[in-house]
Amino acid sequence: MPILEITTNVKVPDEKVFTAALAEYGISVLSMNKYWAVMYKYNESLIFGGTHEPAFRMTILDVLGLPTFTNAGYSNAFFAFIEKELGIPPDRGYIVFNDPGPERLGYKGTTIDVLLKEVGPSGLSS
Repeated sequence: MPILEITTNVKVPDEKVFTAALAEYGISVLSMNKYWAVMYKYNESLIFGGTHEPAFRMTILDVLGLPTFTNAGYSNAFFAFIEKELGIPPDRGYIVFNDPGPERLGYKGTTIDVLLKEVGPSGLSS
């Protein structure tokens, strides 16, 4: 159940095309294809390293957990995507990996931990 949010001072020509491409790329990188949420925010005032040169901040949240030993590989893949698609070099942004736990994400009027207890992990895929 990944939630991917990117904020950047680089304006994309078509936000829907960009978020669709980012979602598709994320699905291939994280090997997860259900319940994706992808958001793009343009913020021209974003400063990184003291300048307004192209920069970004990305957050990847997954309530069912991203093992920390995989984060370096994910980081490498997403930095490559960002450099290719937005022209932002890898030293001009951060990626934050976040796992809030299933009790801290609401879905279907309850929380993921309650749903997991009721239906199990495979029950969330329908």
